[in-house]
Amino acid sequence: MKVVFLDRDGVINKYPGDRLYVTSLRKFRFLPRAKEAIALLSGAGFKVFVASNQAGVGKGIYSQKILDAITVKMLTDINEAGGRIDRVYYCTHRKEAGCPCRKPKPGLLKKAAREFKVNLKKAYFVGDTIRDVLTAHAVGAKSILILSGKEKLSNQRNWEAKPDFVFKDLLEAAKFLK
Repeated sequence: MKVVFLDRDGVINKYPGDRLYVTSLRKFRFLPRAKEAIALLSGAGFKVFVASNQAGVGKGIYSQKILDAITVKMLTDINEAGGRIDRVYYCTHRKEAGCPCRKPKPGLLKKAAREFKVNLKKAYFVGDTIRDVLTAHAVGAKSILILSGKEKLSNQRNWEAKPDFVFKDLLEAAKFLK
């Protein structure tokens, strides 16, 4: 089974900015080519999962109901574009909670592995932060850093982990994977 995990903010939708959150449907904006990329991955036979920290819920900045509405809209729009996301996994806990599912801890990936019998050593994780790279490394998955969100190539000397691959955006990564 071919498996790819995607972070959400900065990979699928526009990164809201440091310490900022996508707090409404209006603020959720797909990145150019993201829906096309997910359709390409789905068409190539990948199981596609989203694994994302959404601590704004735990902090009371937005509600679980709003997060659910954003997720439904995201999934609907992706389906209409010919793509498919098999499951969405969120950690809504605050950093201080020490939760095992909050990236860079690999709890979200391990949950998907249990539920779908995924071999994480054969999976890919696409993210826009070094935290995502660390999450992939924690389970032996291949890490793909894309530069459409938080991280910049100019910051490379400060990275605490090296990604296996680096691409401009999700579509470039999808073309490589298929």
